[in-house]
Amino acid sequence: MLEEFKKFAMRGNVVDLAVGVIIGAAFGAIVNSLVADIIMPIIGAVTGGLDFSNYFIRLSSKVTSDSLAEAKKQGAVLAYGSFLTIVLNFLIVAWALFIAIKGINKLKTEESAPPPGPSKEVQLLTEIRDLLKK
Repeated sequence: MLEEFKKFAMRGNVVDLAVGVIIGAAFGAIVNSLVADIIMPIIGAVTGGLDFSNYFIRLSSKVTSDSLAEAKKQGAVLAYGSFLTIVLNFLIVAWALFIAIKGINKLKTEESAPPPGPSKEVQLLTEIRDLLKK
C-alpha cells in the first residue's frame, strides 16, 4: 500500500497540482497586499479619505464604536467594507489568471501550429512530376 501511495504521489499531475497550490497561495498574498496597501489607499485618496475597511452596519444596539475591530467586539456587525475588499481581491486574481491562461494557450497553439504547406514552386514541381508519371 505504501508503494502504491508513493507511485500515486510521484505522478506528474499530483506534483504539478502541489506546485500550483503553493504558487497560488503566494500569489494570493501578493494580491492581498496590492489591494490593501496600494489600490484601496489610492481609492480612499481619490474619494476624499474613504476607508473601506471600516464600513459596516451595526446589527446590535450594543455596538457604539466607529472602528470595525472594536465594533466586532461589542456585538454583531455587517462588515460590507471588508467584503468589498475581498471581492476586489478576487477580481484581480481572476483577471490575472485569465491573462496567464490566455498567454499559455497562445504559446501552446503557436507550438502546435502545423508546418506551412509546400511553396508554390514545390507544388508546381509536384504537379509536373505527377503528370510525367502518367
